Amino acid sequence: MNVLAIDTSNQPMSVAILKDNQLAAELTVNVKRNHSIQLMPAVDYIFNQANLTPKDLNLITISEGPGSYTGLRIGMTTAKTMAWTLNVPVVAISSLEMLAANLTYHNGYICPFFDARRGNVFTGLYQAQNGQITNVKDDLNTSMESWLEQLQNIDETVHFISSTNHQFDELIKEKLGAQANIIQHSMNLPRASMLAHLALEREPTPVHVLKPQYHRMVEAEAKWLEQNQNR
Repeated sequence: MNVLAIDTSNQPMSVAILKDNQLAAELTVNVKRNHSIQLMPAVDYIFNQANLTPKDLNLITISEGPGSYTGLRIGMTTAKTMAWTLNVPVVAISSLEMLAANLTYHNGYICPFFDARRGNVFTGLYQAQNGQITNVKDDLNTSMESWLEQLQNIDETVHFISSTNHQFDELIKEKLGAQANIIQHSMNLPRASMLAHLALEREPTPVHVLKPQYHRMVEAEAKWLEQNQNR
């Protein structure tokens, strides 16, 4: 099974290829740069490194969100176009689940989150056990403070992991104390190889119904509704 995995859900961009179910090439870039400029050159690079061509693919997988609206649209459009053109199935997976998968072999609860501004986060709760990741609480957009209050009911360590810049470390420690383990350094970065391995066990999504999962209205839509709700 040859799999192309793409994640452009936030500032980091990660692409990977599994060749015969083994990681052949992976590229992760964590710089502030337009994904529309760097994505296709990155995909071309890892194809060359893996000595494969697009026609060799058996599966494409994409992180469906939540995350940056623009980033999600770029990745999703690329994946759908390639899947349709090559007649290859495509699997969409939560970008939060993909990040949580970095801790697959840390048995326990995992809380991946992305900063959603104004004290809010995109988050969910996952559990790792014996090399498997399961979703415990569905992905959502909520205030970090109220989310942490919910997590106080868990009488176990919760591993917090985020690939976005944020100011929540002190709040996490204040609310959960020793119950919280905040993951640091490069373990915070999404890895498309994890996305690819997750996709091997999932059912494909029909390409024409595939769409980003924003988990909240885009700003333009929210403003339009606010301006027109009384008309």
